[in-house]
Amino acid sequence: MTLATLSPAETRAAVDAGARLIDIRGADEHARERIPDAINVPLDRIGELPRDGSPVVFHCKSGMRTAANVAQLGAAAGSGPAYVLGGGIDAWRQAGHPTVADRSQPLEIMRQVQITAGSLVLTGVLLGLFVAPGFFGLSAFVGAGLMFAGVTGWCGMANLLRVMPWNRRAAA
Repeated sequence: MTLATLSPAETRAAVDAGARLIDIRGADEHARERIPDAINVPLDRIGELPRDGSPVVFHCKSGMRTAANVAQLGAAAGSGPAYVLGGGIDAWRQAGHPTVADRSQPLEIMRQVQITAGSLVLTGVLLGLFVAPGFFGLSAFVGAGLMFAGVTGWCGMANLLRVMPWNRRAAA
């Protein structure tokens, strides 16, 4: 199944005509920046979307997630017309349409994982070079954890970061 791709201007017109704009990103991403009136239904809960036959426009950050999951999105839309916002919220913003940004919200969990993992690998390498070779094990441990997360879809670092005090606001 393929869904028609709409430009930001076409999406604005569809929403003004009554289409529902569905943000398939995670709640943490939606809390940090969103399109006004977009409904957050994360991809892992997309099956809960009401199938009332009304037009639906799905969007993510850049259009990659919607493109990769188009069959699942089409099934979730039911019998009503379904579309994808080409380029996601990034294209929406670049076209000059408004977004609601709350920079007081924590960074998205995956960005926190990237920052933390990168910092730990760099620290392990520097300590391994300048202090003791045993510190290279830290970099190897982080690399193995990232590989495990990629293979299984379960990321221990993301789960740990989710319960950190700075992320409690987004969860609430």
